[in-house]
Amino acid sequence: MGGDRGVGVTVPAASRILARRSDLELVLVGDSDRIEPLLSRVPAGNRGKLRVLHTDTAVAEDDRPGSVLRSARESSMFLAADMVKSGDAQAMVSAGNSGALLMIGRHLLKTIPGIHKPAMVATIPGASKQSFLLDVGANPECDAQHLFEFAVMGSVLAESLNRAPARVGLLNIGAEHYKGTEAVREAAEKLERCPAIDYVGFIEANEIYHGQADVVVCDGFVGNVTIKASEGVANVIRNVLYHKAGPAYFNRISRFFSASIINSLTMQVNPERFNGACLLGLQGNVVKSHGNASVLGFCHAILEAANEIDNQVPRLIANKVESIMATA
Repeated sequence: MGGDRGVGVTVPAASRILARRSDLELVLVGDSDRIEPLLSRVPAGNRGKLRVLHTDTAVAEDDRPGSVLRSARESSMFLAADMVKSGDAQAMVSAGNSGALLMIGRHLLKTIPGIHKPAMVATIPGASKQSFLLDVGANPECDAQHLFEFAVMGSVLAESLNRAPARVGLLNIGAEHYKGTEAVREAAEKLERCPAIDYVGFIEANEIYHGQADVVVCDGFVGNVTIKASEGVANVIRNVLYHKAGPAYFNRISRFFSASIINSLTMQVNPERFNGACLLGLQGNVVKSHGNASVLGFCHAILEAANEIDNQVPRLIANKVESIMATA
């Protein structure tokens, strides 16, 4: 029910994903009076893989996170998270109130032993391959231990998806060892002493997309600003390609060739393709979609949740944390 357009995005996205992933079953948790009219557009062959859990209560975007545990236990967000806790669902996806989602997730699913705070991780595009940035908003203030734990969790996610050892860097204002906040410098020392993490050093903001690290770690304030600024730049590039470079290409070379280039470039930087921030560190799979995501963007958030299920990310994180603690 969350996000800027609610069921107008989530229901069509669910239908589109079922056409792509026949192995999935989806539960739409929310107001059936608003959901049911949209289900008539779902192909008959997929209708049996989609069911509705009714509640007419929803967490609003301006609800204070601290109040949801008292006043929103019948909300769609709370019920969806409770389905993950009970095992009735293997993952949940929400485009709603980020703070409320974090609060409900921690309350119902608890954090993995050895992890103090869950972190939101976002996928970021690169010239050669994608990488991961965390935290992107769950924890505006972090100490060195929190950043170290984010590095551990991010490396597990990257390795599970890329099937290769993950290189981890800390986002900083310079590459020199004396630069950055005390928390960042202390986290660097912890990572240098941890043989289970392939730590590559400090990464400056202009290097995030160069592929020097598979995982870039920062606090939630810095990460949120970084990812939103990046999305803004990506949208500017797309507009320039379509409205400036596009007509020139069409006049100089064939329409098909120019269109292919433009489509390829815009797909490369399209933030919708990277929608879906995993909430790592919980004993369950939770994915936060951008509130203004389109149907395409919400589809990618659902696929991100499916990837977490397929790769059993919480279990892998728990195993790695336990291994590191045993050798510390």
